[in-house]
Amino acid sequence: MSLPPGFLDELRARTSLAQVVGRKVMWDNRKSNQGRGDMWAPCPFHQEKSASFHVDDKKGYYYCFGCHAKGDALNFVRETENVNFMEAVEILAREAGMTMPAPDPVAQAKADRSSQLVDVMEEAVKFFRLQLRTGAAAEARRYLSEKRGLSADVLDRWEIGFAPDAWQALWDHLRGKGVEEQKILDAGLSRPSNRGGKPYDTFRNRIIFPIRDVRGRAIAFGGRAMDPNDNAKYLNSPETALFDKGRTLFNHSRARAASGKGQPLIVAEGYMDVIALSEAGFEAVVAPLGTAVTETQLQLLWRMAPEPVVALDGDTAGLRAARRVVDLALPLIQPGQSLRFALMPEGQDPDDLIRAKGPKGVQAVLEKTIPLVRMLFDREIAHGPVDTPEARADFDRRLRDAVAKIQSKEVQFHYTQALKDLTWQTFRARTRRAPMPQGVPGRGGQKRGAQTAAVPTATLRASLLAGNVGKRDIEVLKERSVLAILIRRPDLVSVFADGIEDFSFCEPGHHDVALTLASCSDHAAQLEADLDRAGCGETVGRILDDPTVKILPALRPGQDIEVAKMTVAELLATLEADRGHRLELEEAEHDIGAAENEVLTQRLSLANQALHKAATPREAGSVDFDVAPNGVLIDRSEKERFEALLSQLDPEKRGK
Repeated sequence: MSLPPGFLDELRARTSLAQVVGRKVMWDNRKSNQGRGDMWAPCPFHQEKSASFHVDDKKGYYYCFGCHAKGDALNFVRETENVNFMEAVEILAREAGMTMPAPDPVAQAKADRSSQLVDVMEEAVKFFRLQLRTGAAAEARRYLSEKRGLSADVLDRWEIGFAPDAWQALWDHLRGKGVEEQKILDAGLSRPSNRGGKPYDTFRNRIIFPIRDVRGRAIAFGGRAMDPNDNAKYLNSPETALFDKGRTLFNHSRARAASGKGQPLIVAEGYMDVIALSEAGFEAVVAPLGTAVTETQLQLLWRMAPEPVVALDGDTAGLRAARRVVDLALPLIQPGQSLRFALMPEGQDPDDLIRAKGPKGVQAVLEKTIPLVRMLFDREIAHGPVDTPEARADFDRRLRDAVAKIQSKEVQFHYTQALKDLTWQTFRARTRRAPMPQGVPGRGGQKRGAQTAAVPTATLRASLLAGNVGKRDIEVLKERSVLAILIRRPDLVSVFADGIEDFSFCEPGHHDVALTLASCSDHAAQLEADLDRAGCGETVGRILDDPTVKILPALRPGQDIEVAKMTVAELLATLEADRGHRLELEEAEHDIGAAENEVLTQRLSLANQALHKAATPREAGSVDFDVAPNGVLIDRSEKERFEALLSQLDPEKRGK
């Protein structure tokens, strides 16, 4: 349906985004300014305790600084109500007192025909449900009750029926109701005879499951054969003006509502799995209809949830199905849009698992879901042995080819990094240096953990510490700097809450401080009190008493908040980058004994350049890292290690 020019503009003008969003969130009154239409709240799209979700009511746009969700009132209604664009327009138009424009005559005629076919389908639903109560359906009722454990209430709730073992039972019933022959055929309920006789019913001697669209309209049926010798155990309606099985999900309407309330979206394989999971409390569950998941169905899933869980049987066929979904999903994934996989115990489907272990058994499986990147990696590992250089090279090539299918460059980058980590963990006997205990001499003879001598302020501005320090010392200083700024500038906590909650701190106690910060108020006095009550007082004392931390430009009285914000952002970024580059150096260091070649030299060079690209020349032995004007540490502590590695290569290769 097309909308007349200016309709959406008027709708947006009449709609208050703050009112629309206000139905779903609790505003943070300390940060919000209602008079200016500047509103803040915890984000409704991801789990957080801080108020990082911003609404500009005058401009009509929202943005989350945590998950980066953004849009206008129509986007918000679509995401929170799990509806399509036109449904969102209708919802807002109704609230704004605007009349939806009438469709054009051709579209109206098509809609009228579809509405008539839906009426025929609803008559068929009633017929099949009545037949399940007859004597002819005794075996079907016994199967549903004894083998599937479905009560009468469940049968009614899912409108399960039975198609009699007769050629024209439904045809004769509908014709007796005055339904036109062509409508019965167009609805896919009967098929014309090749011998010139009456059309015959599509479903015969089958348990019937109505298939409804996202609007709750009956558009098709699925039937399970009662005859074990039937060629097709499950049969769906043929494709009609109402039904396109590649664009339809069983239980779509109910699942959309449950997913909108926060339940995890599960993709099961069949009707009984959906019913069993839903009745066990996992109501946001759907199933494709007799075929592998299609691209359109994936898009339907992502409209309901950013990361649906594909639940598959714990057998070889289920694993193969999961790996096929990987190929389908890779070109379509985007930042914040992916899949996870839940593999049932071997030999069981979700229905079996529920009857064996109840809802807790399913929940245990859902808590161990496998991300898409891991499924891709495991698929290529299972391709064949990877015990020779040639096989390993082929394995690497297949991974690169798979990643190349991803359209988003951001996601491509992170997949490359994640697959590199998985490869390292799988093929390397990774060794870690044990931390040097307190008092043991480190490089340059200085004791690890010893307090550095005081140096003039002018020197501190150019170099944060005098003397040689270890890599871990630098990371600890960076971590302390991040946490100190957030403790002293509580108004920044909400901006970085999600980042520090998930960050992997290397110093014991730092992660506890970060978690407490993320959950505390933004009032300075209250913040420190909350940290103390959480048992973080001693760690906070070490952070704030560090002489290096005390001279950070970002902590100077009257310093602009943007400087502090930029400092925290860059410190967190350099910490992540340093660890990634160090992993590259460690991998190259491990390889150097087995493969002294030009490629390895290049890897070492690139890793070293990444570590030192921002550093400026200094006298040897004077300092191991510098500080930028905004207080960000520039790491130089890996230089000696890099040069030692290069010295192991022969001069000719080193020169190259």
